[in-house]
Amino acid sequence: MHHHRHLWTGPKERFGNEALRRPPHPDPPPAPVSGGDVPAERLLKRYRDVAAEFPASDPPPIETAYWLVKPRSLVRGSWDDTQEAAVWPGRRPAEYAPRFAAAAQRDAGHLTALVGSARERPASGGDVSLGFCLERPSYLSLAIVTCSPHRERGDLPCPLSA
Repeated sequence: MHHHRHLWTGPKERFGNEALRRPPHPDPPPAPVSGGDVPAERLLKRYRDVAAEFPASDPPPIETAYWLVKPRSLVRGSWDDTQEAAVWPGRRPAEYAPRFAAAAQRDAGHLTALVGSARERPASGGDVSLGFCLERPSYLSLAIVTCSPHRERGDLPCPLSA
């Protein structure tokens, strides 16, 4: 078992675009019955577009495990040691805290509790996913994804083995 880290910052509007963050359904829509079935053709085209866009897009996926299908270039580091993986998400919020849009998120007690919870998850094979609204409006996403195999999505390959 090892862990990958992901850090994404970007426009909140891009983060809010769920079409870029949600994988396509495993079953494509049925093919159009005839050449004139415009709605079915549009639906199939949109499905194909999403199927091509999702793995290549950089915004954080809605389900943390799907970071595993994203390009290898989006992996910001990996660890074999669970303790080392658990420390990383604790350092990042402090770096960005001055830019947090909500004062409550900057509160030291809040951050301590959040980081404490995040440190426990990799040891049990769980993922960590933290998100913060930043000024301008931007968004910060931090994730630790457990890999080889993933506890709930063992069918997803390790991005480093591709």
